[in-house]
Amino acid sequence: MSTLQGNAAEDKACKYLMEQGLTLRCRNYHTRRGELDIVMQDGSTIVCVEVKYRKRNQFGSALEFVTAKKLQRIQAAFGFYLLDNGINPASTPLRIDVIAIDGSNLQWLKNVG
Repeated sequence: MSTLQGNAAEDKACKYLMEQGLTLRCRNYHTRRGELDIVMQDGSTIVCVEVKYRKRNQFGSALEFVTAKKLQRIQAAFGFYLLDNGINPASTPLRIDVIAIDGSNLQWLKNVG
């Protein structure tokens, strides 16, 4: 996926989530353990959102590209994000969501990891 398509998919996911009442905390958070696409706030819950985009699903749907190994990397990077932002994971509700975009079809899966 090109960066342009990735940014457009993240823009679409961000807009959709804000329409659902979530608040943007940051985008493209980088750490040595990986990158977080989007971090949102859903009430008191900090939500890490992985965005997967596939123009066509001839090689699998967007959701199929969120593997157990990918989720482990996201969890590790999310831990660094929390540490960097002084957020105590023991006292703060946390969630990892996936926005899967196949062509123009957007699917929001909550609490996947």
